[in-house]
Amino acid sequence: MKTAELEKYKNRLMGLIPPERIVKVDFPRPSREIIEAFLELDGLTPTVSDVLDSMGIRGSISASRLRPIISGKKIVGPAVTIRYIPESNTTDYGYFYKERAKLADRDVYAIAEQGDVPVFDAASLGDISVMGGLSTLVAKKWGMAGNIVDGGVRDIDTVHKLDYPVWSTGQTPITGKYRVEAMEINGPISIAGVRVNPGDLIIADDSGVVVVPFEKIEDVLEKTIAATKREDEVVKLFESGATIEELSQILPPSKW
Repeated sequence: MKTAELEKYKNRLMGLIPPERIVKVDFPRPSREIIEAFLELDGLTPTVSDVLDSMGIRGSISASRLRPIISGKKIVGPAVTIRYIPESNTTDYGYFYKERAKLADRDVYAIAEQGDVPVFDAASLGDISVMGGLSTLVAKKWGMAGNIVDGGVRDIDTVHKLDYPVWSTGQTPITGKYRVEAMEINGPISIAGVRVNPGDLIIADDSGVVVVPFEKIEDVLEKTIAATKREDEVVKLFESGATIEELSQILPPSKW
C-alpha cells in the first residue's frame, strides 16, 4: 500500500504496522439495507449455515470454537482483516530494549468504516491475547459492529463493562506485547478453517459465526429469507395442530 493512499487516515493511524503490509483500504461492502435485512431475521446463523451448505460454500463455525464473550449478541457487517504470527524475539528482549509492540489492532480500526467487523487470524498463537481492554474501547468508540478473534482475548471484565460484542477461541491474561507481530491488514485470512476476505459478510450470534463471500451475499439473503418464512409457516401449522403430512408439504422430510 502506497503511503499516499493512507493520507486520509493520518490522524487516526498509529503506525503500528508498516504501510506495505496494509493490502487495501477500499473494497466493496454490502449496503446498509442488506445488513438490516439480515438483522431482522431470527435463528440467523443456523439458517444461513443451511443456505451455505445448499450452495456448497464452507462458511460456518460453531460457538464451541468461536464463543461469544457476551451471550445474546447478534452482529452483521463486512469484514476487515488482520493476520498475526509469533514474534521472533523473546519477551525479555522486547522489554529490555524497550521495543515497540507489534500489535496493530488500532490501525485496523483506523482504516475501517463504522459497522465493519474486525476479524483476527491468530490461531497459531495459543493462549496469547491479541485483543484487550484498550482495543475493546477503541473498537467501540470508532463504531465497529463487533470483533471475531481466532485467538486469545483478555480484560474480559472490560468487554462486559463496555457491552461490546466479541467472539473468540480463548480468554487469557497473557499479553501479546513482545509475543506477536501483525503481518498483514486487509488480506485474505483463515479463521477456524474458513477463509475470510475483506468485504465478506460476517454474521455472528449465540450459535456461532458464518462467513458469506461478498459475491454471494444477495443470493444468500434471498434464500435465507425464504427459508425463514418456510420454517415460520411450519411452526404456526404445528402449533395449530397440523398433521405431519400437512407439515411435510411445506418443509420436506430432509429438513427434519
